[in-house]
Parts: sequence; structure tokens; C-alpha cells
Amino acid sequence: MRKACIATLMALISIIGFGCKEDLKDPDKEQKYTGPTMENHDVVTLYSDSAKLLVKLQAPLQQEFESGDGVFPEGLFVEFYEQEGQVTSTLKANYGKQDRNKNLFQAKGNVVVQNLVKKEKLETEELFWDKRKARIYTDKFVRITTPEQIIMGNGLQAKQDFSSYRIRDVTGIIDLEE
Repeated sequence: MRKACIATLMALISIIGFGCKEDLKDPDKEQKYTGPTMENHDVVTLYSDSAKLLVKLQAPLQQEFESGDGVFPEGLFVEFYEQEGQVTSTLKANYGKQDRNKNLFQAKGNVVVQNLVKKEKLETEELFWDKRKARIYTDKFVRITTPEQIIMGNGLQAKQDFSSYRIRDVTGIIDLEE
């Protein structure tokens, strides 16, 4: 009987031992989480120089990643200010992405930039804003509406406040005034 108890006990220990065995995995081969590390709702970010407001960015949602980059999956709205605190131009888009290392923003989907002073509007599907150089640019199709004309083309470089711009390949000009 003692041998039967020992045999039963050994069988039970071996079953439990095999059931609890867990394979060790190489952590370098495991899939790492690449999603956002933080989400902010109803974001308002102010950029200033010498205590003077230059840019105000608003977004319903901002997701931040381990790299420091940010994504605005529900769109963004940006106001550019003059030194006196007056809004001179705006930028609106359905999606935005920020590369913190390059200080570069990407706006995609129904991108609209308006120069409120000159009453001009830029429309495109993708636009980059280089904050360090205070420039906006794109290689995509652009449409600029001024009080006098509609100018269409491919590729654009401009000051961030859209006060001056250059279209690389003009494809059409429509005069609005006769």
C-alpha cells in the first residue's frame, strides 16, 4: 500500500509539474508595445518667444508616444500670432502628426490655411510645418484663393503665417474680377 501511495504521489507531482511548466521567452524577440503612452483630451498648446505668444494649437485628442512624437488623430486647429497678439493666419486639418526631434508637424486631410490679413486661403491634402524655419510646404496639389484669383498648382513653399508663398508648378489661374 505504501508503494501505491508513493506511486500515486509521484504521478500527481509529475502531472502538476508539467502543468505549471512555463517556457522562458527571449525578451528581445517579444513583440513590443508601440501604441501611445499617453492621451490628452481637449488640448491647447501655446508656443511663445520672449513671453510673446506666437502659435496656439488646439486639438480634441493628442496621443503621445515613447519617442516624444505626438499624433492628433481627430484633427487640429492652429492660430499664428503677430507680436501684438493678433491672429494673422490659421491652419486646420483632419489629422496631424508632430515629430519632436525635427520640430516638424504634418497636417493631412482637408488642410486649410487662411491668411486673415490678406484674405487668402490655401487648400491641400497634406502640408508640413517646419517650426524651426517658420515655413510651411507641400509637394501635393494646392489651391489658393485670393480676392482676385484662384491659383492652382503642385508644390508650395511659404512663410508659416502664409504672408508670402511660392507655388512650384502652377497648373491654372482663374481671375475672379472682371
